[in-house]
Amino acid sequence: MTTPAMTATTARERMEFAKTASRSVGLLSDAAKADALRTIATAIEDAATDIVAANAEDLRRGEQNGLLAGLLDRLRLDEARVHALAAAVRDVADLPDPVGRILDERTLSNGVHLQKVSVPFGVIGSIYEARPNVTVDIAALALRSGNAVVLRGGTAAQSSNATLVAVMRGALASVGIDPEAIQTVDDFGRDGADALMQARGLVDVLVPRGSAQLIETVVTQSSVPVIETGAGVVHIVLDASAPLEWAQQIVVNAKVQRPSVCNAVETVLVVRDAADRLVPPVAAALEDAGVTIHGDDDVRALVPGAVPVMDADWATEHMSLDLSMRVVDDLDEALDHIRRYSTHHTESIITTDERNAERFLAEVDSAVVMANASTRFTDGGEFGFGAEVGISTQKLHARGPMGLPELTSTKWLARGAGQIRA
Repeated sequence: MTTPAMTATTARERMEFAKTASRSVGLLSDAAKADALRTIATAIEDAATDIVAANAEDLRRGEQNGLLAGLLDRLRLDEARVHALAAAVRDVADLPDPVGRILDERTLSNGVHLQKVSVPFGVIGSIYEARPNVTVDIAALALRSGNAVVLRGGTAAQSSNATLVAVMRGALASVGIDPEAIQTVDDFGRDGADALMQARGLVDVLVPRGSAQLIETVVTQSSVPVIETGAGVVHIVLDASAPLEWAQQIVVNAKVQRPSVCNAVETVLVVRDAADRLVPPVAAALEDAGVTIHGDDDVRALVPGAVPVMDADWATEHMSLDLSMRVVDDLDEALDHIRRYSTHHTESIITTDERNAERFLAEVDSAVVMANASTRFTDGGEFGFGAEVGISTQKLHARGPMGLPELTSTKWLARGAGQIRA
């Protein structure tokens, strides 16, 4: 497959190309967009060897530069993960077209017919760190919703991202779709990120994904409208009635299955009435899985292997096999702790007390609030979106895992027969 070259010589030119391409992409039929994504999926599978080789370069460079273990895990692409990327693209292709949905419809008294319909944004920008899967996820969701995309994936994943972008652009060209609909500004370094943040009028919305510092930088420095995604200081509360089996299985799953991701639990709060019953066996299960427990005085009295928790731990997204644990007097104190330290991403309570469960679901102000389930379910794929652009922790336009509908805006269509306003 021939790969179309990145012909633009400046970051702004690439965004101008993306803006132009967005006009034709926005008019593609449902079938054309779905077929394009299936072509991309096949191209990714066919290029798996090249993608893994490029990723190995990034991993070697990351290890030499002292990249943290959690970031290295996010960065890593093996054959299985590459094929999972392709499968996710096919899942997105199979989703209903979010463009052209009639959201409201009415006829005015003068006979003018109005329809409110969903339309593409135009150009989606994203700035993210060490996560080549995001390169594919966001491009697939953007194209399926009729948008072009401009990506800044960071230096840590530069080789992986360059290969993935080249593969996807080649796939678009092979089916007659303007490859300029997928752009990267990675090769311009920080200047590319700055240009993307200041591209108001060319880029319609910007989605940052990564560390709290990266997100804060994009939110405060961007002139482009931003959908804020948040770091994951995620909590699980073990209520007095929590079944031990549920508590062990859910907490271990939420921490251990993939500790480097934003929906992994970072703090466990145990109601005092259940502390003697739950803390030792839950801690033992965590320690058996390699987790270091940072405990308060009450926890350390029950768990000899726990290390002293520091105040900063309560606000830390460890992204590693570290977990903070505290005994609280009651559900009220647990809720107060969450209000103080949560990043409003995901929180869960383990309980058989329906009243406490419903109170938790109602009072916790996070994008996703759960009862008796692992926080690892906060994910676009798990929610049935095929993939996700990110997990929004803001309250305007989109909140929680963002799929195809969140990458559309609206416009009103008015059809008349010569009416004028009196």
